Amino acid sequence: MKIENEEALDDFIICHKCQTLHHEIPLRDGAMAYCSACGTMMYRYDSHLIDRGLALSITALIFFFVANFFPIVKIEILGHAQFITIPKTFLSLFEHGFYIVGIFCSFLIFIFPLGVFLLYLWIFTLLKLQRGERLTRRLLVLLSRSIPWSMSDIFLLSILVSLVKLIGYAQIEIGTAFWALVLFVAVDLYITKMIRISEIWMLHKRLFFPQGRGC
Repeated sequence: MKIENEEALDDFIICHKCQTLHHEIPLRDGAMAYCSACGTMMYRYDSHLIDRGLALSITALIFFFVANFFPIVKIEILGHAQFITIPKTFLSLFEHGFYIVGIFCSFLIFIFPLGVFLLYLWIFTLLKLQRGERLTRRLLVLLSRSIPWSMSDIFLLSILVSLVKLIGYAQIEIGTAFWALVLFVAVDLYITKMIRISEIWMLHKRLFFPQGRGC
């Protein structure tokens, strides 16, 4: 397959599993395109992608703020009760001199997860309004680089492991923020698995260049 210039790459898509290059073809609403080599689903066309993305982004941000500003758990040991929140874990690390660990945790557990869904919200809003073609491209690049650094799911697993170890030593009361964190992680996993960056790129091209680049 011969590609004449860089702009011609916009008409092709690569399989994320076997890296086979395919020519992008238009699909009807609800249809999916599969790799001819390995059979992996590469992309699909969903006419409600923008509305679904906006709804999921707003929902995730609501859960995120509840998870961060309400107690996750209440731990009581020998009559001494303590409420644990996500910001309090960062402050505790800093207070005990673990500055590097605290900075990494604050970025991986708070800043990047928040940033990812703010980017989703910003991108889908621009696509909904069909404005900011160049800005949307830059935000999509930033989003693709930020997603791997969002580790809320790993943080949730670490909380569950810690709670299991503490069951025999303390009375544990699950707080509202814990369930909000569970729901946030569920939305995070759903949107990152079900809405691929490549599909948003294709939607971007379809909205801003309906007749193709250069037309």
